[in-house]
Amino acid sequence: MQQDSGYWLAWSKISGVGPILLKRVWQQFGSLEIAWKASPTELGKVEGIGTKLLKTIEAKRSQVNPSELLKQHSAKNAQFWTPSDANYPRLLLEIPSPPPLLYYQGQVNLWENQGNTPIVGIVGTRYPTEHGCRWTRKIAIALVKHGFTVVSGMAAGIDGIAHQACLEAGGRTIAVLGTGIDMVYPSHHRRLHQRLKQEGLILSEYPAGTPGDRRHFPARNRIIAGLSRAVLVMEAPEKSGALITARYANEFCRDVYTLPNSPDVKQARGCLKLIHQGAEMIVTERELLDMLGAIPQLDQGQQLSLLEVEKTETLPKLEPDLLKIFQAISDQGTPLDIIVEKTGFPTSQVSGGLLQLELEGLIIQLPGMRYQKK
Repeated sequence: MQQDSGYWLAWSKISGVGPILLKRVWQQFGSLEIAWKASPTELGKVEGIGTKLLKTIEAKRSQVNPSELLKQHSAKNAQFWTPSDANYPRLLLEIPSPPPLLYYQGQVNLWENQGNTPIVGIVGTRYPTEHGCRWTRKIAIALVKHGFTVVSGMAAGIDGIAHQACLEAGGRTIAVLGTGIDMVYPSHHRRLHQRLKQEGLILSEYPAGTPGDRRHFPARNRIIAGLSRAVLVMEAPEKSGALITARYANEFCRDVYTLPNSPDVKQARGCLKLIHQGAEMIVTERELLDMLGAIPQLDQGQQLSLLEVEKTETLPKLEPDLLKIFQAISDQGTPLDIIVEKTGFPTSQVSGGLLQLELEGLIIQLPGMRYQKK
C-alpha cells in the first residue's frame, strides 16, 4: 500500500491532473502504478488527456521516482489516505472528485470511515445571529446524542459553534480544513484545534504547512458535502460559502436541510433561497431527527469499489444502457449516487433510465433517493 501511495502522490503533482481526471485514470487502469507505466497511447484513451497533457505527464514521469517522492513527503506528512486505501472514507469514493491525498490528524474511527456511522454536515455564515447560534448548538447536541457524527469546516461562526457544541456534549465531530492539518485558521480557534486533535478528527487535502488561501475553501466544501449523508445550512447570506456546500450536496445526491428566519435578516436570505429550491426546513429537533432517521445505512460488508460489477440473475430484455442501470441496482436498495458511480453515466441519463424502469414495473423508488428491484 505504501508503494501505491507513492504513485497517488506522484500523479497528484502533475499540473493539469486534478481529482476528477485522476479518478478517471484510476478507473481506466485499476492501479495508478500501472497507469504510471502505461504507454502514451494507452493514457491517451482516458477522457481529458490530450496531446499537451501527455507531454506534461511524460516529462514528469521521467523526472520523478514515486518511492523516493513518498519517502520525502512522508517526513512531514506521515498520516494520509489515498482512494486505494481500505480506510479511505467510503462516502468520498462516491463523489466525482475524491481527494487523491487525504491527510488526517486525531482520533480515527474506522467504523465511521466505512459508512456505518451516519455523518451530518453543519455549515453556515461566519457572522451568525443569536438565533443561528442558539439553533446550531441545539441541533449539534441533539445529533451527537442520537449517534450522529457532525462534520464542519472549523471556520468562524456556525462551524466553530457546531464543533464546540459537539465536543461539550461528549460527541464526535470532524473538521475539514482549507489549510494543512497543522495550521490553525482562524487563529482564535487554537484551543478548538487542539481539542479536535485529542477528541475528534481533522482532515485536509492539503499537505502540512499549507496556509489559508481563499481558493482552497470552495474545494474544502466539496469534502464536507461528500462525507455527509445530509447537510444542514444553519444561516447563510446570499453569497455565503455555505451555499457552495449545499450545491455540492445536491450534486452528490445528499439531502439538504436549512433553518428558516425572516427575510429581513440578511443571514437568512441564502437559507430562504435554498427552501425555494427544495431544501427541507428545520422546524424542530425531533422532526429533523425523524427525517434523518429515514436516511438509509450503507450496505454492510460491501466495500464500494469503483471497478466492481455486480453479478446478475435472470435479466429482462432492455437496451444496453438501460440494462446497465438495472444491473447497478441491488435487491436491498441502492442510492442514486452509487448507481451513477457504478454505471459511469451522467446523473441526468441515470435519472431518466430509472424513471423508465419504474414505468416498466422493474424497480421501485424508496425514501432517500434509493431504488430497489421488484
